Amino acid sequence: MIRKEDVFRIGVINKPHGVKGEVSFTFTDDCFDRVDCPYLILLIDGIFVPFFIESYRFRSDDVALIKFERIDTERQARALSNIEVFFPKKYVEDDETIFSYTFFVGFHVYDKVHGYIGDIVDIEDSTINVLFVIKKEGDDEILLPAHEDFIDDIDKEQKIMEINIPDGLLN
Repeated sequence: MIRKEDVFRIGVINKPHGVKGEVSFTFTDDCFDRVDCPYLILLIDGIFVPFFIESYRFRSDDVALIKFERIDTERQARALSNIEVFFPKKYVEDDETIFSYTFFVGFHVYDKVHGYIGDIVDIEDSTINVLFVIKKEGDDEILLPAHEDFIDDIDKEQKIMEINIPDGLLN
C-alpha cells in the first residue's frame, strides 16, 4: 500500500489528448524525466494507485503528454481528468535537485534559534510566494516562506529540515 508520506505531488492530469488514451499532464516537477521510475502515482478516490508509463513527450515547459499502460481509449483517459499526480520519494532521495516543495510535506522543521518548530503538513502555492504550512505542537499552524535562502540543511533520510528564520517572522 502506498502511503501519503511516501510520495509528493508533482501535478495534475488535465484531459485526454487524442483518442488512443494519451492524457495532458501539467507538472510542477519533471522528476519523472530526470529519475528512472517506470510509473507515476495517481490519487483516485483517496487511494494512491501506480500507473505505469508507456511513453511521454513534452508539450511545453510544464505540460507533458503521457500514455499509460492499459489506458487505450479516450473514454479511459477522460476518467483520469483532474486527478492529482504524485511521485515516489524513494526515487529522488539520492537526487540532490528537488524542484517541488511538496517533497517536504512530512518533514520536521527545526530553527537554529527557536529549536523544533513543527511538521510541514502542506504547501500553499496559490500565490507566487510558496509557503510551508507548518503544524506546531497543539493545533496551531504557521506559514513560512518556502525559500531556499531560509533552508540551512536537509536530512532526507531523517526527514528533518533545519532553517534559519529571520527575526520577527514567527510572531
